Amino acid sequence: MKKILLLPLLVALALLIPANAKTIEVEVHGMTCALCVDTLNRTFNKMRGVLKVEVSMKMKKVRLETNSAQPTIEMIKQAILDAGFMPTKVTIISDEEVKD
Repeated sequence: MKKILLLPLLVALALLIPANAKTIEVEVHGMTCALCVDTLNRTFNKMRGVLKVEVSMKMKKVRLETNSAQPTIEMIKQAILDAGFMPTKVTIISDEEVKD
């Protein structure tokens, strides 16, 4: 009986997560090698509220899909600084831009 009640709740929660998600793109100065990419991947994969991480050494960017509340822009910038890099430009991408 508990499983029958729990299943609709889990489905409802799963549907809410993407609806509240936002995408944040940060240009990062100082990425020069694969270790840099790995460092930033590890940093953001540990961060609460980050759903997906894409780090591009070629484009010198980190793209994060987050929930709406966490992490904040300040938290993201500080994490990049703590990893040894410099965040230079932060862009919040709307859902319409991401789908294109």
